[in-house]
Amino acid sequence: MSSAYASDAPAPVEESSPLLRLLTPEGRALVDGLGPYRERDALAHVTRLRAEGVDPEVAAAAVTQSRLRTAAAEKFGDRAPRMFFTRAGLEQATRHAVADLHARRFAAAGVANVADLGCGIGADAIALAERGLGVVAVELDPTTAAVASANLADFRDTTVVCGDVLDLGLDDLPGGRPEAVWLDPARRTPDRPESAASHRLFDPEAFSPPLSFVEALAATGMPVGVKLGPGLPHDAIPSGCEAQWVSHRGDVVEVVLWFNTLAREGVRRAATVMDDDGRVHELTSAEDFPQGPTDAQSQGSPSSEPTSEASSEPTPRGVPNAGELLWEPDGAVIRAGLVQELAADLGAQLLHPRIAYLVGLESEDATTASPFARAYRIREVLPHTVKVLKTWVKTNQVGTLEIKKRGTDVTPEQLRKQLKPKGPNRATLILTRVATDDGERRVVLVADPVR
Repeated sequence: MSSAYASDAPAPVEESSPLLRLLTPEGRALVDGLGPYRERDALAHVTRLRAEGVDPEVAAAAVTQSRLRTAAAEKFGDRAPRMFFTRAGLEQATRHAVADLHARRFAAAGVANVADLGCGIGADAIALAERGLGVVAVELDPTTAAVASANLADFRDTTVVCGDVLDLGLDDLPGGRPEAVWLDPARRTPDRPESAASHRLFDPEAFSPPLSFVEALAATGMPVGVKLGPGLPHDAIPSGCEAQWVSHRGDVVEVVLWFNTLAREGVRRAATVMDDDGRVHELTSAEDFPQGPTDAQSQGSPSSEPTSEASSEPTPRGVPNAGELLWEPDGAVIRAGLVQELAADLGAQLLHPRIAYLVGLESEDATTASPFARAYRIREVLPHTVKVLKTWVKTNQVGTLEIKKRGTDVTPEQLRKQLKPKGPNRATLILTRVATDDGERRVVLVADPVR
């Protein structure tokens, strides 16, 4: 039986828990007084707190919170110093800018209240509450629920429920049946005692709750959004939903499946790119998933054969020439299967039907950086051999060497050791394959980023 409690109430964890004792006004003041974490000061802080009569476990927990808050600044910005965390909760929490993207979707759909099923430390619930939505946040783990409760304490229309999502009836939640549901299923196995490591799950039915549970909710007509790992296979994505891959500051962080009124009309798949300035750029398609390059395909082994299914417009260019531009699509574009659409927008073509690199002639428009791809100007095209590359690096006195690759099994770190870069100059080498009239070739492109 689940227990419900308001977001400013104590959580159902052991009274002896050092973390619970930090979730009081006195405990919060203790953590707040430590300030930003610095490794060299950690032992001194613990020693001082113990000298002041603070329980040793509580003192250690306070310093741990200081460290987690400092680490959390990357995800939560200036909110981090006011929050509490668990190690796993911080690792798995949605970045605040991305959580706000979710919250805006619910607000735009006219939703007034949301059940956040599997809320973790409350990252998405916070963003929903900041947008003025009522939130019932559900979390199975009592300790994590306690942290979520503390993090939501400043929001009046929020409630935290400690319970199992699979056992809860939506009608029995505080406030009754919610207007919409947000889910972030657990995608890791519990820590194994012998390794103290968790392992990612890739079968959607092994998630907690499983994807079938999400689909059953959506089948009732309720607006539903579910956050999943960006590597979710296209064939696992249900029909009738919008699949949105989100890239934040160059990292592909998730795919969200939106159902019913949360799905945008005419959008089956979307690549959403959020840049450092907080701007949001989108590339979308109403079509179902294609057979073109995906991230898995783009990393294929050198022996992989091109597939005719992926060879739709635009066709591969073959070996590029010096002076042409090469584009490296953002991972969200690749995952969403929108490489062909991006190529059309850029006036570019695929280097290889199974590899997500684009190439095209330079033009006034092409030199303007696309939010969906990083552009490089090809300086030289070299054979894909260590001997040639080693000579080139030595001749050009290259000391700082960036090595990028797709469609080849070369390990950049190992290759860098073989090339022994030494000198004042910088260079970027792009190792890949290109389609030719008689098959394919492995090449190395010497390229300069287009700023």
